[in-house]
Amino acid sequence: LTAKKRWHFKGEFPDSPAIVALWHGELLMAPFVYPKFKTPRKLHVIISDHFDGEIIARVIRLMGLKAIRGSSRKGAVKALIAAMKCVQTAGQNIGITPDGPQGPRHSISDGAIAIAQKADIPIVIINVCPKSYWQARSWDKFIIPKPFTTIDFYISEPIRVSGLEKESAKAILEK
Repeated sequence: LTAKKRWHFKGEFPDSPAIVALWHGELLMAPFVYPKFKTPRKLHVIISDHFDGEIIARVIRLMGLKAIRGSSRKGAVKALIAAMKCVQTAGQNIGITPDGPQGPRHSISDGAIAIAQKADIPIVIINVCPKSYWQARSWDKFIIPKPFTTIDFYISEPIRVSGLEKESAKAILEK
């Protein structure tokens, strides 16, 4: 079987710019996912300013994605401004891990909601679901798909959070 027959992509990106949210534990497959969902928009991924973020930024650049450096703990304002420019002036998508960089797992931080509300764009959530995988004992339960496994990639319907209280928006996204 080829990767194309073992990888199934379900859902579509909206026609307008969006926040693309992916759980921290599913990041390994992220660079492979985005090009498979047919969208002309570039993806600018928010990556921490720390040393490990530099490694990730270099890898994603090789895969045709762009990096915005900063996180909730370091460079948040700089990252927010850069993300807003990407959306408002270039009409691009923004990638973010709402539960990163240190969790708790599958929690929603304020970054995705703040950008979506300020730019008035939807959030779409990507889930990576391999049939067979190894799972790290880290806070995010990082998954590594086993060779030759089937992987389902899902993208949610666009979720609009404009006009919602932060806690209401988080509750909707956590569902």
